[in-house]
Amino acid sequence: MRIRLCLAALSLAGGAGLATLSAPPAAAAACSDVQLVAARGTFEPGTLGFIVGDPVFSALQKKVTGKSLSSYKVNYPADLSPTSAAQGNLDLVNHVKSQAAACPNQKFVLVGYSQGANVVDNSIGISSAGAVVGSPIVATLPAAVEPKVAAVLLFGNPIRALGKSVTGTYQSRTLDICAKGDPVCENGGGDVGAHLGYRDDADAAATFAAGRM
Repeated sequence: MRIRLCLAALSLAGGAGLATLSAPPAAAAACSDVQLVAARGTFEPGTLGFIVGDPVFSALQKKVTGKSLSSYKVNYPADLSPTSAAQGNLDLVNHVKSQAAACPNQKFVLVGYSQGANVVDNSIGISSAGAVVGSPIVATLPAAVEPKVAAVLLFGNPIRALGKSVTGTYQSRTLDICAKGDPVCENGGGDVGAHLGYRDDADAAATFAAGRM
């Protein structure tokens, strides 16, 4: 399953044939001090994502003692369809906007792995069009929500292979990890296993996020 995840992601350069997308309004969850919003990778199993989302959430629970922590799994196909990342982009933005309106004091940690990093990139205004399983931007977090985003954690980010990265408003709050040889985020990388080893970076990522709350 893990090898399929990476090889399938490599088989498609996303962004072509984008359809008109719509999504129902997101329903706000109970308020917490911090909410981790996770976009999983292509075909990734797990509650928030076996390779990244789940271990980062567990690590962050240990770092934010004295604060309540909740999570949200971005609702999108995480498959190889041309509109998959765009559907995730729309759902993430709708959810965070709804949650921020319902819980004015809540902070957010945005987490994206592989295709999920494309979802987060798009949501903060960095287009993943042309990247592996990427898409054009269909929605962005509004300026009123931006101060509520404490940290952005990206793993195996496909736009890195295009020579792009997060710049602008969110740059100082972003940790963008690309393992050496990871073919999804490193142009010319050939180590498939590198793309599947980001569980080892969960603690460092949680430390980064906790330090920015």
